[in-house]
Amino acid sequence: MKRGDVAEVAGGCGLGAWVALGVLTMVVVGHDGMPLLWDSGLLTWSVHHRPDVVVALARGITDTGTGVVPYALAVLAGVVAGRGRRQRLVAASICVAFLGIGQALRYGLMATVARPRPPSPVWETHASGWAFPSGHTTTAALTAGLLVVAVCVRRPPGRVVLAVAIGVWGVLVGLTRIYLGVHWFTDVVGGW
Repeated sequence: MKRGDVAEVAGGCGLGAWVALGVLTMVVVGHDGMPLLWDSGLLTWSVHHRPDVVVALARGITDTGTGVVPYALAVLAGVVAGRGRRQRLVAASICVAFLGIGQALRYGLMATVARPRPPSPVWETHASGWAFPSGHTTTAALTAGLLVVAVCVRRPPGRVVLAVAIGVWGVLVGLTRIYLGVHWFTDVVGGW
């Protein structure tokens, strides 16, 4: 896939994601932030299916969706996408800036929607702030997107398997947020 084709596909996916986020935000706001039917059902299922080893694994995965890990992966995406030292530095800077801008937009949307989280007695990890959209999920999705674009630009052997594995990581981070009881399903979908 040529760089121009990658940019076109990424741009189209980005536009589609913005439209879907807008629609989902209107649905969440239209319900006054209350959980939707599938939100409560998935949370209830999670609460009743939490062996200690799976909770520990979920905490480990969820931790990769915040802090230094996503920013280090964004730098890696820039290094992989660039050719030569200067281009890699520029690409890494753009990836980190993209992730930072995504975080700023997410914080703005969270403050605007002000959706409460699930009740704290069901939480299996620490959480703070408003629920919609999920911060860990947003961060992991943006980071996964950057990495997949970098892989598509460089076209290494096994790129399909690598891109799928990266996408699975982004999905798993979101699913752990529901499983650990700190987000509703629609918060996670909004983050994706």
